[in-house]
Amino acid sequence: MPVAGDARAGRPVRERVGSDGSAESAVPATAGDAAGAGPEPGTAHGPRVPSPGGLDQSRLAHLVGYAASRASIELKKTFARHLGPLDLKAVEFSILVLVASNPEVNQKQLGDALDVSAPNMAVTLDRMVERGWVQRERSTRDRRAVNIRLTPAGVDLVARAEKIARTMENPSLRMLSSAERALLIELLMKVAVVRHAGKDLG
Repeated sequence: MPVAGDARAGRPVRERVGSDGSAESAVPATAGDAAGAGPEPGTAHGPRVPSPGGLDQSRLAHLVGYAASRASIELKKTFARHLGPLDLKAVEFSILVLVASNPEVNQKQLGDALDVSAPNMAVTLDRMVERGWVQRERSTRDRRAVNIRLTPAGVDLVARAEKIARTMENPSLRMLSSAERALLIELLMKVAVVRHAGKDLG
């Protein structure tokens, strides 16, 4: 479809070619014509995001929280499928790993690290004590402090759970390269650190 200049309007015009090959009347080309066909329907707010329900989620696609929560749904299913048979909840697994990594850890530190309130952390630890996974002990450094320690059963459980956890997310994250996966974790942890810093300053 040839384009010629329009001396009167100073704009390019578009010639219409008839079915017999002859030129028909010329009409001024619009800015939209010059730039292309314009945005795809549904992409004004971001890329069209596929969903199981077939809904356009593009107006939510710019929200990190929405994307994180959607990913979290899949990863929670993964956790339940792999560590559920050990009768472990996500918060209990996190506590076991933190206690295994930090010999002098107390209830308050665990609550701060996992953003769990003191009453809820106490209830969770009571349940874990009853199950024989952890125990409360007086600190040898400060008799007023009470530390949380793993029992032999807890040591065995965390070893089994961590072995499973090392590879359990691989199928859910198979679309990411190793570098992308590491970057995703780094960025999410940056957000988490900022949240904790804000709490401390507040």
